[in-house]
Amino acid sequence: MDTGERLARAIAAKDRQLLLDVLAPRVDFRGLTPNRAWEANDADTLVDIVLASWLEPKDEIEELLDVSTDRVSDRQSVTYRLRGHNPDGPFVVEQNAFLAERDGRIEWLRVLCSGFRPA
Repeated sequence: MDTGERLARAIAAKDRQLLLDVLAPRVDFRGLTPNRAWEANDADTLVDIVLASWLEPKDEIEELLDVSTDRVSDRQSVTYRLRGHNPDGPFVVEQNAFLAERDGRIEWLRVLCSGFRPA
């Protein structure tokens, strides 16, 4: 399994340790969600963003619907779609990312998110 797919599966599982395992301790991260731009320079901060802000405890992920990876020269691309529910109802969300990794750990990451869309 390549690094991008490992990232998608860790996010779908909402698993802090799996996320920390796929991220380098120092990671150059920028992300864009429908209402905000995000930045982090270390794995702990990035994981806090993903698990406390992007996927709050009330957001239950039911399934990783799709994950696809490719390469753009020295960057890897990954697109993944999740299905879940929260008190507002069922949703789908898709994220597109580009990453650079060394020794199987992400050192540079850019993510664009669709936001939660009604399922």
